[in-house]
Amino acid sequence: MKIFPAIDLYEGKAVRLYKGDYDNMTVYSDNPLEIAGEFEACGAEWIHVVDLEGARDGNTPNFNVIKSIAEETSLKIETGGGIRSMEVIDRYLTGGISRVILGTAAVTNPELMKEAVNRYGSGIAAGADVKDGMIAIKGWVEKSDISLDDFLAGLEELGVDTVICTDISRDGAMKGTNLGMYSRLAETHKINLIASGGVSSMDDVRALAEMDLYGAIIGKAYYTGAIDLKEAIKVAGK
Repeated sequence: MKIFPAIDLYEGKAVRLYKGDYDNMTVYSDNPLEIAGEFEACGAEWIHVVDLEGARDGNTPNFNVIKSIAEETSLKIETGGGIRSMEVIDRYLTGGISRVILGTAAVTNPELMKEAVNRYGSGIAAGADVKDGMIAIKGWVEKSDISLDDFLAGLEELGVDTVICTDISRDGAMKGTNLGMYSRLAETHKINLIASGGVSSMDDVRALAEMDLYGAIIGKAYYTGAIDLKEAIKVAGK
């Protein structure tokens, strides 16, 4: 299993939200590039970066910060937030980013997802952000009428091979991840699943690795010291 340490960007800073609430934000660093360097030093190969302003507003105000991480580290980057057109997809994937994540657009514009997958293949991932069993969009502010399972089935039909699945109720709460949900999804869907939201202990890392998931995202638990990233990478790779 791959470990994806995370940086959430807001106004060029590394922050974390509590359960997706923009009014409940903690700033961890004014220098995201420095944080990315720490991840690299711990042995990370990938980094998960979210432009929170972009996710909410549909634009890419933190593009240059993300590009600088690609240029100044050896990390492979997957990024999401505000990616809602082929123009933006092209901009990221020709700018050194390895994989882009479509969240809102994957729900509201399946034709864009289809076109992107046809053009870039595994360079395109989907974000499945779950709230009460339904998919949430627009920076988790709105809940759609599409269930998680229906959404994943549709993505598989489109040829999407990687999905970042986030239980919003667990995100940033440091109360453990939704092991039951990931176990069920791993058994019922033939897709590379990245667990996100509430991965807050080494027990979570071990349990997810035993499910043979493709990956897990570690965010707040790194910043608070609850998880030693170097150890998590070692455990996940066994």
